[in-house]
This record gives sequence, structure tokens and C-alpha cells, in this order.
Amino acid sequence: MQLDFTNLLNSSADSIDIDYHFDADDFMYSTYKPLKNGVDVKGRAYQKVGVVFLDLDVKFDFFGVCDRCADDVEKSYELSLNKIIVNSMENDNDDYDDYIVVENNILDVDEYVKEELNLFLPAKMLCDDDCKGLCQKCGKNLNYEKCECAKDVDPRLAALSDLLIEE
Repeated sequence: MQLDFTNLLNSSADSIDIDYHFDADDFMYSTYKPLKNGVDVKGRAYQKVGVVFLDLDVKFDFFGVCDRCADDVEKSYELSLNKIIVNSMENDNDDYDDYIVVENNILDVDEYVKEELNLFLPAKMLCDDDCKGLCQKCGKNLNYEKCECAKDVDPRLAALSDLLIEE
């Protein structure tokens, strides 16, 4: 969706209501495409005292794989985005997180939301915060069953492990 901010940047009192759904088939997370149901975007762009604001609420369902145990992960997320729209920045080297610079007064909302989703999603997706992962030796999922594999002992501490053996 292309959003034209020309009227708002020229101090128009009107607002732009935003309510749409877009398919995010090309959105990549790690090595897969997790947004099978697309993304819902609601909000509005408005001008107040010469400043243009963009407020968006983003909802989406994430379908992926746990990075520790390889189980399927399905989670629903909601994200609120509140930014100020400007034509340009005083200093191009500055990085202001609260501002969006629009070229030619046009913002591609789909691309902007995808960028924000990349920043919002965790670097490692887990099925649960307490996920135990897989056994490194036998590959059993430690969330469901306990493995009987012997623990590796650091060879430098092997003599100390003999002290822990019960007779």
C-alpha cells in the first residue's frame, strides 16, 4: 500500500485512516517464510500542530520452527508503531528511531511494516522460554523425554569426577 503524505505535510487537517490486510509471502525469517496468513494493519496518519504522525497496529500469526528443539511454533503477535513523518532530516548521518523520512511524500507501508517486523521478531525463535532442546548425543527432544546419555566430562576435570561416583 502506497500512502501519500502530501496533504498532511502541507498542514492539511484531514487524517488518513488505514485498515487493510497484505500477504507477506516474500517475508523471510531465518531460512523460511513464516507469515502464512499475511499481516493486518490498522491505524491512521494525522497532522497535529504542523507535525505528521503515523500510528499503526500490526497483527500477524507466526508459523515456524523452534531453534532449540525443532518443534513447530505457532504464535500470534501484535505490534504498535508510532512514528513522525518528515521530508528530510537536518543531518543525514543521524539515526532517529522516532522518524520516517518519506521521499516524494510517499511511503510504502508494506515495506515499512516488513522492516519493523524484522526488528521486532527475536533472533532465536523458541517454542517456550523453558525449552530444553535436543540431546546432543542421541537427538531426543528433552521437553518430552529424558535421555540416558552419559554427560561429557572435561578431560581436565576427569580426576575430580571420580570423587562424585558413589560406591
